[in-house]
Amino acid sequence: MSTDFAKRNVLVLGAGVTGSSVARFLSSQGAKVTLTDDNSAGVLKPEEVDVNNFDAAVISPGWRQDHPLVAKILNSSLELCNEIDIAWNLRSLRAPSQKWIAVTGTNGKTTTVEMTAAILKAAGIKATACGNVGDTVIDAIDRDDAYDVLVLELSSFQLHWAQEAQFVAAAILNIADDHLDWHGSFEAYAAAKFSILDRAEIAILNGDDGAVVTRANRYSGRKVFFSLDTPAPGEIGVVEELLVDRAFVSDPQQASMISELAEIVPTVPHNVSNALAAAGLARAIDVPYEDIQKALQTFRPGRHRIEVIHEADGVTWVDDSKATNPHATAASLMSHLSVVWIAGGLAKGADMDSLIERCAPRIKVAILMGEDRGLIEAALIKYAPTIPRILLDAPTDYTRGGESNSLMESVVSVASKHAVSGDAVLLAPACASMDQFISYADRGDRFSAAVRKVIAHEA
Repeated sequence: MSTDFAKRNVLVLGAGVTGSSVARFLSSQGAKVTLTDDNSAGVLKPEEVDVNNFDAAVISPGWRQDHPLVAKILNSSLELCNEIDIAWNLRSLRAPSQKWIAVTGTNGKTTTVEMTAAILKAAGIKATACGNVGDTVIDAIDRDDAYDVLVLELSSFQLHWAQEAQFVAAAILNIADDHLDWHGSFEAYAAAKFSILDRAEIAILNGDDGAVVTRANRYSGRKVFFSLDTPAPGEIGVVEELLVDRAFVSDPQQASMISELAEIVPTVPHNVSNALAAAGLARAIDVPYEDIQKALQTFRPGRHRIEVIHEADGVTWVDDSKATNPHATAASLMSHLSVVWIAGGLAKGADMDSLIERCAPRIKVAILMGEDRGLIEAALIKYAPTIPRILLDAPTDYTRGGESNSLMESVVSVASKHAVSGDAVLLAPACASMDQFISYADRGDRFSAAVRKVIAHEA
């Protein structure tokens, strides 16, 4: 892929965060940039694009292969680029010694990427988390003071289009049903995730995830499995109350301590798994154990990820709005014994049956909202018909992005009537948010605000 965009006419598909970042960079390189988007005002509409007017096109991650404009470009001689590969080629000019390590998976990507970056910084390495978290990759590269290491969070969308970027190490955390509406099938989704290993020197893989283990056979490079069990030689895992490494040691018959289990907060299974993956990535570039432990002792996940927002009268209120698919929600539900569960939104083609079949014993009451709440209700009726189901419509004064928070205030009010000491009231929707909220963060913020208002008022 060329890194010379000067005087070229470039079409950028997508006017969101990635597209805008790419457009700024290309313009700074002397390119004539045209933005196109289905949903943004003030830019060229896709149906108005004549591909013959452009020398190259850059596609943003969310654009599907069957979009009419994408199909038109693929059937033309127009060069189709993507942000990740542009950034990789720019790296050869700006920071040729820079290392890239990457994380993908259905859940836990952001926490693991941020945890890994924190470990590298604790070791005195100039590093940053980027991609789907923090800066875009192009912005992380396009700077005078280059980073030593980029820790990339990569979605299946980004991996679908990327072809050239190379990674010192790449972790696959898990693979479960998600974004099937975009990829068309679970196999296509899984293939996009696993394509990251085609360009990775070391694979850090979740040995507790059957879908990951099964597909790992196709990778011929070095594989390091991590799990919550005692590790075999060449693996990373847990022994009694310790996280230990038997992969990046001089003698695999011996083990080196990474950290104490209690130092991982919250000490729930999927977060311990994230810590093992982060430690593996750090060891892949020779970060000392003491720096890993020091970082893990102080690291806390970001907002809307199993975030305790209120505790009163023995009831814990938890915001896990980032649990936007059944796999993430199952991990949340299984972290509590008795849950007043708040769920619903856009299911993105995911099936809810396995979630309910597995987690029903933990659910006391289900409060359902959003466009695809019926899918969750149907699974509850099928597998756990005795669990009370409360379906809430948005009040008439509530609008997506508006000032009124009446929807979440209604949800919290209902939840408070069912929660008693020992219960957790858990927002873990198993769905995307955009039907009723601006984003998962907006959904979580509104939940937190409603808890502060309603519970404080009732108290």
